[in-house]
Amino acid sequence: MAQAMITDSVGTGGYFPPGSVSRRVIGDPAALVGGISALFLQALHPRAMAGVDQHSSFPNDFWPRLRRTAEYVTTLAFADTAQADAAVARVRAVHRHVRGVDPVSGRSYAAEDPDLLRWVHVTEVSSFGRAVHRLGLIDDAGLDTFLAEQVRAGALLGATDLPSSAAEVEAYFEAVRPELVASPVARRAALRLLAPPLPTAVELFTPARPAWTVVAAVAFSLLPPWARRLYGVPVPPAVLAPVSDATTTAALRGLRLALLAVRRASRRPAPPR
Repeated sequence: MAQAMITDSVGTGGYFPPGSVSRRVIGDPAALVGGISALFLQALHPRAMAGVDQHSSFPNDFWPRLRRTAEYVTTLAFADTAQADAAVARVRAVHRHVRGVDPVSGRSYAAEDPDLLRWVHVTEVSSFGRAVHRLGLIDDAGLDTFLAEQVRAGALLGATDLPSSAAEVEAYFEAVRPELVASPVARRAALRLLAPPLPTAVELFTPARPAWTVVAAVAFSLLPPWARRLYGVPVPPAVLAPVSDATTTAALRGLRLALLAVRRASRRPAPPR
């Protein structure tokens, strides 16, 4: 994940201390691809997506919004408590003004609604964990520990009744699925994720567009099968699923290695673990 200007929590106190699974997961480049996958997943909730659609300029604000989200996640994971609390306060201040009516369901929404906060939290942390777990960088117990640790992160923003294990995450998704739909708003958001606006100079003189297309395609393939079906994308039959899964895993592993190479080439230090 892109890292904010943060202070390591050693000696100063932080919500996720050195040695925590949260640091290991969020500091790994695979989590970045998982974070993009989370955005595809989040768009399937009409009331959650209405807040994004009605209160931000998603096409024009795409890269700054992505950067702010990454900085918030890494600040919470690696910064001292004071910096983390300041970041939480900024997000909560923005949330107070995000409310309205969802045109898809006809229901009102508010960013401070614990149900919507739960949806955003679960989609985010489960996508981070799923990407890192898929590469064998954490085992099943490590994934459960990560999800349990991240309950604290969701609670800081006001989310309640958060799942704390992979089994509880699956149960949550099963319960919330009747509310989910690939609405026109969700499909527009997915298309923006697949082909976001790029500065002309970047698009003409660098391979940024094809590189992003690969990242977004792998992120989409990390979605649970039921989410891909909602978007109308066929899921391979059971007999072909192992081949499809292996292809996705190989692509994710390749992206992780590429991101690690970029980190080394830019001489950016790895996030403290």
